[in-house]
Amino acid sequence: MQTRTDEIAAGIYRISTFVPDVTPAGFTFNQFLIRAEQPLLFHTGPRAMFPVVSQAVARVVPLATLRWITFGHVESDECGSLNQWLAAAPRAEVAHGEVGVMVSLNDLADRPPRALRDSEVLDLGGHRVRHLDTPHVPHGWEARVLYEETTGTLLCGDLFTRVGDGPPVTRGDVVGPAKEAEEIFRASCYTPETGRTIRKLAELKPERLALMHGSSFEGDARQALLDLAEAYDVWHAQSAG
Repeated sequence: MQTRTDEIAAGIYRISTFVPDVTPAGFTFNQFLIRAEQPLLFHTGPRAMFPVVSQAVARVVPLATLRWITFGHVESDECGSLNQWLAAAPRAEVAHGEVGVMVSLNDLADRPPRALRDSEVLDLGGHRVRHLDTPHVPHGWEARVLYEETTGTLLCGDLFTRVGDGPPVTRGDVVGPAKEAEEIFRASCYTPETGRTIRKLAELKPERLALMHGSSFEGDARQALLDLAEAYDVWHAQSAG
């Protein structure tokens, strides 16, 4: 495994580990660290990746200063090492949506988690992140995203998942590769609400998309979200027909 760290926006660091034996083209697992008065980590990585990811984080901020441990939904690559992070960062709290806290995290986390209301904002000091519930988008009842308002960065979890490796940031097509990955994994929920939920995210008009699996995107992120929503509408119609 190879891990690299890149600052993709002011104070936002992409920590990316490329695993060559996941799919023939390989697969990236990304975490995002927001350096602020109250540093925040989005995605923890699985337990086996904790040593390499924590070393990468420690090169940006001391682990003991981490204040928030966050992720999109409850899945091993998103939060498998959350208790290792809590042990390494004594002041840190897990923050997630109310459903995720109620259904899973009250039991899974070694310290009581913080439940966030839909659209609630955490002021990190220098950065502000807004929690947005996205149930079942792309999968998981407790699914959510974070929007970093200061830089216009949408931390979008498994949305736009793609296979293979790539640069830290791209201005190229992210919708086509996401469609190809969905054809491989069939990991998403196809419901009448899926496209509508993604269109609500497009209303934010983000400046960049921070992908968990793949290069982050800068460019017309609003249009990329609208195009992805349209693809989900097609998949839903096909599954219903």
